This record gives sequence, structure tokens and C-alpha cells, in this order.
Amino acid sequence: MALEGTTKRVTKRRVRTRANLLDAAFAVFAAKGFGRVSIEEVCEAAGYSRGAFYSNFDSLDELFFALYQQRADLIADQVSGALALDGPDLDVPAAVDRVTEVLLLDRDWLLVKTDFLVYAAREPAVAQTLLEHRERLRRAISERLARAQGHTALPAVLGDLDGAAHAVVAAYDGVTTQLLLDRDLERARTWLGQLLTALLTDGSDTTA
Repeated sequence: MALEGTTKRVTKRRVRTRANLLDAAFAVFAAKGFGRVSIEEVCEAAGYSRGAFYSNFDSLDELFFALYQQRADLIADQVSGALALDGPDLDVPAAVDRVTEVLLLDRDWLLVKTDFLVYAAREPAVAQTLLEHRERLRRAISERLARAQGHTALPAVLGDLDGAAHAVVAAYDGVTTQLLLDRDLERARTWLGQLLTALLTDGSDTTA
């Protein structure tokens, strides 16, 4: 019984250590840029030793992917939740309004992600892993659009459901790039809503 209690305490402590390392790494990456940060700096910011780092992560790349997975899961859940409220029919403008209202648009995260995208572009193995993570968001969108197929028509120019999902993610990427430059969160949400509505309808539901 004592062993079980000890195991639970160790597990909770390990989970807390990992979470603290992720939080510290996020802050340091956002402030200095991925690729300009050492493991020692992450450990110092978190208040842990290198041993604590290596008991949770093999490298900064692995730590970043854990951060990315957190955000990818959150965004996919936000999109899935917002799109699940219409039933089989899909009220595109209303769904877009819900998505853009709740969707994570965090500038610090966008700084970290952009740094890592540049890094991944020069490292094929890293790029492949990043592409696999991004696929989850597209899959969540594609699955929701598939459930609405037959009830809600998509513009033919998008091709199939996968093409529509790629277009939605591309719009998100474009808006977040602009947000990095002008820092205008409300404008980013408005612009994203306009783009997604235009993409997913024939134009009859958009406003001038």
C-alpha cells in the first residue's frame, strides 16, 4: 500500500515537473526565439536541474513538440466543439462566428510556432513530424464538413473535403501571420471570420 502511495506521489510530481518545464520553455521561447534558447535556460526559468529536464524530454525539439501538441489539441477541440452545435446541417456563418470567437489567437504562441516552422523547413525529419501534428486540425475540420455533406454545399472550387480543410487552415495561417505584424487581435478575428465565410459559402451569406 505504501508503495502504491509513493508511486502516485512520484507520478504527480513528474506530471507537475513536466508541466512547469513546458510553461517555462514557452515563456523563454516567446521572449528569445526558438533556436536561441539552451536547455540550461529552460531549466533555470523552471527552477529545475538538467536531470529533471532529461527525465522528461530528450531534446528541445521534443519539448517543443509537446508544446505544439498542447496547442494543436486545444485548437482542434475548439474547432470541433464550435462546429458540433449545428447537428447534421451546418450553418456556416453561425459556425464561423463561434469558431472565431473561441479560437486560440495567442501572439506569444504564434511567435514560438513561427520560429519553429522556419527551423523545421530546414530539417526534413522535423518538418514531417510537424506536418503530422498539423494534420489533426485539418482532420477535425474535414470530419465535421463530412457530417454536413448532403445538407450543406461547399463551393466547387475547393474540390473535396480535404481541400476545404486545407483552405481553412491556410486562412488561419494567413491571419495569424498578419497578427504577428500588426498586433490587432480584434481585427484578426474579424478578418478570419470574413475569410472563412467567403471560403465555405457561395458568397450569398456574406455581407459587403
